[in-house]
Amino acid sequence: MSAEAVQNPVNLAARHPERLRITEIFHSIQGEADAVGWPTVFVRLTGCPLRCVWCDTTYSFHGGQWRTIDEIVAEVARHGARHVCVTGGEPLSQKRCLILLQRLCDAGHEVSLETSGALDVSAVDPRVRKVVDLKAPASGELKRNRWSNIDHLRPHDQVKFVLADRADYEWARAVTAEHRLSDRCQVLFSPVHASLKPRELAEWILADHLPVRMQLQLHKLLWGDEPGH
Repeated sequence: MSAEAVQNPVNLAARHPERLRITEIFHSIQGEADAVGWPTVFVRLTGCPLRCVWCDTTYSFHGGQWRTIDEIVAEVARHGARHVCVTGGEPLSQKRCLILLQRLCDAGHEVSLETSGALDVSAVDPRVRKVVDLKAPASGELKRNRWSNIDHLRPHDQVKFVLADRADYEWARAVTAEHRLSDRCQVLFSPVHASLKPRELAEWILADHLPVRMQLQLHKLLWGDEPGH
């Protein structure tokens, strides 16, 4: 550690504030998970180590702008929304995301985290509602699932399965049963937009009496694939 850091750590921290690379911050309607329908501020972090074949936010893989955490929290506050969703990309690929989550909770927001499930969630602030996306076979990223994350799920968390076909559905049904996911938290089944017909998925869930919640992407019904929504 430098002599300057020892003598004046406060000034050094002020000169080198903690930053995150941000793709966008916007105010919209939450389209997924248990906060669906609520006006929400979305903080989309840049970068993702996965390449799911049906990903609809590939524009967040690269670029973005460095923003201090203070700046991010202040911009979120200006929108005046109680709900905040930290998403990506894969937000946990930036380690300081954990600090942002804590700061947003400290500011009094209802905070959710949309994460792929490929990275460790054990250090996420317990006040945050984790939405952990387990990757089905058709995503192309099945092997990236970090199964130990299941042990860190709390009742207010959610596990999400995005399903492209019947094979994905059968896999998700088996995983839900094997890990008793519905006893741990809420389980969400969602069809890949323009790939699996929502009615088909609904009929499969009803036929099998699954203890899961089906969801559609409300934001896509409202705005399609337009970024910033």
